[in-house]
Amino acid sequence: MAATAQPGAPPREGMTWIAGGTFAMGSEDFYPEERPVRQVTVDGFWIDVAPVTVARFRRFVRETGWVTVAERELDPAPGSLVFHPTAGPVALDDFRQWWSYVEGACWHQPEGPGSDTYTRGKHPVVHVTPEDAEAYAAWAGASLPTEAEWEYAAAGEYELVNRWYGEFPWRGYRGTSPVGAFPPNARGLLDMVGNVWEWTADPYELGHGGCCGPTAGEVPRRVIKGGSHLCAPNYCHRYRPAALQGEAIDTSTSHIGFRCVVRP
Repeated sequence: MAATAQPGAPPREGMTWIAGGTFAMGSEDFYPEERPVRQVTVDGFWIDVAPVTVARFRRFVRETGWVTVAERELDPAPGSLVFHPTAGPVALDDFRQWWSYVEGACWHQPEGPGSDTYTRGKHPVVHVTPEDAEAYAAWAGASLPTEAEWEYAAAGEYELVNRWYGEFPWRGYRGTSPVGAFPPNARGLLDMVGNVWEWTADPYELGHGGCCGPTAGEVPRRVIKGGSHLCAPNYCHRYRPAALQGEAIDTSTSHIGFRCVVRP
């Protein structure tokens, strides 16, 4: 497939053009859900250079009055899943040791009541569901990327990313970082691997589990890509372009965000 010519200026500030092409999607070397490796072709598209930040999401909320899923009346109460480091080494077969549902946790109170994002305007927004991400994308005249578009844009080697440096889940916790704190990939994109997982438009239909939180049940799931600051060599090797996980569409967490694409 010939590369798609760039169609003029970016549709908005902070986007870059990814010329279409064919690539080997997936991996045979890590987790079952990444198999098989297959040839996939994508058309050219514009993509956000960085994940949507708290500052950009705040502007969207101010202009639209959007109330995120985590802020709505829920049973038992509005809230979201928050990561808490453990006091010491633990067995890694029960995520409930480091994840908990925190009432009041949301995009502007990432750790729950008493926390805020006043100094984190350049950090990726978190505690958003696909519904929230798609509402933002519609407001911005954009869409969520497909799994293939995301992985194609993420291609390359990553030597330094915001992952867990230390022994998960107790020693070495970093948290999210401002976009641009780590080097871009070969396409000039920031935080495609590490920092926060990112929602895509594709359903997750495989029967495999995941490492980073609850994925079972009857609620439909979406593919998330890229790994996060909680990925660690001793626990989760999903801080790679080919890696993916399924996340319930009604679930928001302190380590999942998103970025947008625009297709010509």
